[in-house]
Amino acid sequence: MTGLPSAPVEKVIVTYKPSAAEAGSNSAAKSDAADKGARTGEKLSFERRLAGGAALVDLGGAADKQDVADVMAAFKADPQVASVEPDIRAYPMAVTPNDTDYAKQWDLFEPTGGMNVPTAWDKTTGSGVTVAVIDTGYAAHSDLATNIVSGYDFISTASDARDGNGRDADSKDEGDWNATDGECGTGSTASNSSWHGTHVAGTIAAVTNNTKGIAGIAYNAKIQPVRVLGKCGGSSSDIADAITWASGGSVPGVPANPTPAKVINMSLGGASSTCPSVYQTAINGAVSRGTTVVVAAGNSNANASGFTPANCSGVITVASTNRAGARSYYSNYGSIVDVAAPGGETRNATDTPGTVTTPENAIYSTLNSGLTTQSTETYKPYQGTSMAAPHIAGLAALLKSAKSTLTPADIESAIKSNARPLPGTCTGGCGTGIADAAKTVDAVTGATPPAGTVFTNTNNVTISDNTTVSSSIAVTGLTGNAPAALKVAVDIKHTYRGDLVIDLIAPDGTVRNLKQSSSSDGADNVLTTYTVDASSEVANGTWKLQVRDVYSGDTGYIDSWGLTF
Repeated sequence: MTGLPSAPVEKVIVTYKPSAAEAGSNSAAKSDAADKGARTGEKLSFERRLAGGAALVDLGGAADKQDVADVMAAFKADPQVASVEPDIRAYPMAVTPNDTDYAKQWDLFEPTGGMNVPTAWDKTTGSGVTVAVIDTGYAAHSDLATNIVSGYDFISTASDARDGNGRDADSKDEGDWNATDGECGTGSTASNSSWHGTHVAGTIAAVTNNTKGIAGIAYNAKIQPVRVLGKCGGSSSDIADAITWASGGSVPGVPANPTPAKVINMSLGGASSTCPSVYQTAINGAVSRGTTVVVAAGNSNANASGFTPANCSGVITVASTNRAGARSYYSNYGSIVDVAAPGGETRNATDTPGTVTTPENAIYSTLNSGLTTQSTETYKPYQGTSMAAPHIAGLAALLKSAKSTLTPADIESAIKSNARPLPGTCTGGCGTGIADAAKTVDAVTGATPPAGTVFTNTNNVTISDNTTVSSSIAVTGLTGNAPAALKVAVDIKHTYRGDLVIDLIAPDGTVRNLKQSSSSDGADNVLTTYTVDASSEVANGTWKLQVRDVYSGDTGYIDSWGLTF
């Protein structure tokens, strides 16, 4: 919000000294208001007594500044008056930004499919946080320029980079077009440049309230373009080094990053049944340095477990939803998805592929008009989990800005636990629901009082057939025993939850059963909160969630769990 409306003053608030008759008598206050009105030539009237004891005095309609000044001067001159002040107007601070295309950004504000972003801006706008967009690089755009910090080009092959050399400090997007079918492998098709990284960057941190274009989710955050995708995509070796560098790690032959990112967005991926070790090592390093890593689930309408880096540990994997709040027809799904966010649809699932029938239902963001090389800046709607992921990266930046002590695990837990159920359908699994920006920010800033002290563990623990595994939480800083209504929040991804026996183990080894196995319960996943009487247990110590898989044929993992005391 750039300024407040200039509203006329219609009432004043008068506080009388305790000894004054007007302090306790409404009739006395009424007489005094009439007397002051006669003196100033205004039609004053006592309206009501406020909770604090002050008198609300109506000026008889909107008064100009001089009239208000005269009335206040008359009250101030009265020795029985302790204070007088105008009854000023207050306004909701989460107002509509003045960006000209904001109305097209349904994904931010619509109650059905949107992410409830504007209300979060009352408390945080992303200041002090850098978000690395590991993507195609940056196409110059005036709706982003002031929020861009220097990045790096990690494409090591000059022909793919199209800039005449390998790695360098220029993260300019040189275009990712393909001139002919088959140029990038069997089944590849000729295509124009996507300017993909610039579109992603706009969703995260487009400049806002600048009377042009769009609003960014974390519009006071900084974007660091890190180029890894060029002609025919990018290599895992380059992408892994980019993750390390962006998060402040050391990469041989590359200068240190002067502005390490606390959030990384990777709207990219490839087919792989497992997470490559080069990815996992880089991600582990980034998380250890305090960087939250957000990745797209993929656009193949398939289980995300077959795509990477979506299937890596330590990342927030994001599925896409449409304007109706259902899973986008193209979005990957499955037990490894952590949360969903608006990714839009430029066509309906039943429309002919390649057609663009509902562009207003896609995600509108910054782009370039060039077919191959950069031309003029523009805006355009895109669809994809690539568009959903930056919504979560933007939210992560809002959270980190609001509370700098949050760890990546804290941020993931907050986003997942404060998501809302999809109003539409999601066959296959879309995590904990659609992320809710305002609710999540409120939760981490304490705007909504927590039920109690919360401890969480978001490290994944694999559950293989016929095995017993556990995940630990070290509880410290509490006094006395645990409550009689200890809350145990469980998020287990598993393709046949009837296989599982779940126990809570107290620090002294006492076992409390949370769930028994059942051969007739063939549903996926355990996503629930159990209530346990743990009042006989000392609160401080190491608590464990123990999971036994008692049948063969289905596996999964502990995604996260938590205790609320």
